[in-house]
Amino acid sequence: MKLIEPDEKNDFHAILQAQHLAADDFELHEVDTTDPKTDEIFALSGFVTVSRKSTGRKKQYPIGDGSSWVAEFERDLSSGDFG
Repeated sequence: MKLIEPDEKNDFHAILQAQHLAADDFELHEVDTTDPKTDEIFALSGFVTVSRKSTGRKKQYPIGDGSSWVAEFERDLSSGDFG
């Protein structure tokens, strides 16, 4: 199951475009850590690793219901964490 919603991916690409960065220089890798054995209704959870190929820099963010990974990525990008 995909945890990254289409609108989150669109927002991610819009941030890159606004910063004049090539989308193909970045890679997203998501890992689903949701427990499928629970009998209750569960929230989707996991993490995404954002990698910048040209610098080798990577950063991991929690994803799933209620996450704000795109805003956290934008803050980190603006502060030079991927430079």
